[in-house]
This record gives sequence, structure tokens and C-alpha cells, in this order.
Amino acid sequence: MSSSHRREMLESEIKKVLTEALSSYAGHDPSVGMVSIVRVELSKDKRYAVIYISSMGEEEKKKMLVDRLNEDKGIFRTAIAKNIRLFKAPEIRFKEDIGIEATLRVARLLQQIENEKQDAEDN
Repeated sequence: MSSSHRREMLESEIKKVLTEALSSYAGHDPSVGMVSIVRVELSKDKRYAVIYISSMGEEEKKKMLVDRLNEDKGIFRTAIAKNIRLFKAPEIRFKEDIGIEATLRVARLLQQIENEKQDAEDN
């Protein structure tokens, strides 16, 4: 099994474990809404993992959530250590994934351009 294939499998396993751990996370603020793990990026040496999360809501609350998750990352690292056979659980860091919001923003801009074209044709 190649190293990159093993890393991809571990990323997938980490995502599953953290999704479950996140569902029972006591620090979650219900006003943020649903939080999901978009992807996991594991370093080549498997010592570090960046966890990209997505949630809907106000920017300030999302930033607070990411900060809180990073403060409590030990809980999630323990979940990884208990559920995945690794020599050492990776150090984790949570980041907000802006991909979904960027896509929505582009879609709104395209719709706005289309509406302006339609208005120009009607006049």
C-alpha cells in the first residue's frame, strides 16, 4: 500500500471519528447551527492534521466556534487515539472551510449579473 493511499485512508478514518466526537461535543453552541467536517489534511509524516469544518451562521460565531474547538482539541485527539491504531495521534488544528460560502457568493454574484442583464434587456 502506498504512503499516499494510507494517508488518504487515515484522513477518512479521522473524519469519521471526529464527526462522531463532534456530535456529542459539549462545547457546541446551538446558535451556530449544524457543524460538519468537510475534509481532513494529514501531514506526510502523519504527525499533524488540519480539520476543515463548515457551519452556517454569523461570521463572529463561526470564528468563536473554531477558537473553542482549537481550545478543546485534546478531546478530539483523544478520540482519535482511542479509535484508530496509530503510533501517536496527530496534533490537530481546526480551520473554517470557506469553500461552500465562496461557492454561494459566486452563485449570488452570477445571479445578480443575470438579473441586471434581464433588466437592461427589458428597458
